[in-house]
Amino acid sequence: MNYSIRGQQIEVTEALREYVDKKLSRLDKYFDAPLASEGHVTLSVVRGLHVVEVTIPLTGGVVLRAEDRSDDMYASMDAVADKLERQIRKHKTKINRKFRQEGSLKTLFVENTAGNGNVATMEDTDDDLELVRTKRFNLKPMDVEEAILQMNMVGHNFFVFSNLDTQEINVVYKRNDGKYGLIEKE
Repeated sequence: MNYSIRGQQIEVTEALREYVDKKLSRLDKYFDAPLASEGHVTLSVVRGLHVVEVTIPLTGGVVLRAEDRSDDMYASMDAVADKLERQIRKHKTKINRKFRQEGSLKTLFVENTAGNGNVATMEDTDDDLELVRTKRFNLKPMDVEEAILQMNMVGHNFFVFSNLDTQEINVVYKRNDGKYGLIEKE
């Protein structure tokens, strides 16, 4: 991955640049393919403390971000690399756990099949409001965060779920600004 490294109130030396590259290159092992986006690294000195901020945008709207302040720039960079590695492991573990759980995406949707055993398909019709497909699925009780994660995993812009806290049917959706919304019954 490529990183833009800039310094605020500090000169970014070649040795510092190489150290940042070395520390952040160890994160590449967590990704299947090289990331197309560019990460941003800001090195600065604030009130005598060396501050390192790293932001890495990933696909699907996920952003990894870590910051650390210490008396030594190299120690701050070490701490930031460790924080980013923990974030990546936590995110990947969470996604993998969701796939392995019973009631995961594999068993969430039950396909509606036609009488001949073939899966029914949706037809595009502009002028009439004919219902051409019905889907039935079990609503697994989950919290809002898990519903958002499930929605992102299936690649949809909305997700219907049974809210674990309220025992009601809710819908989470992705807004145009990239944030998420929740629809609840009054």
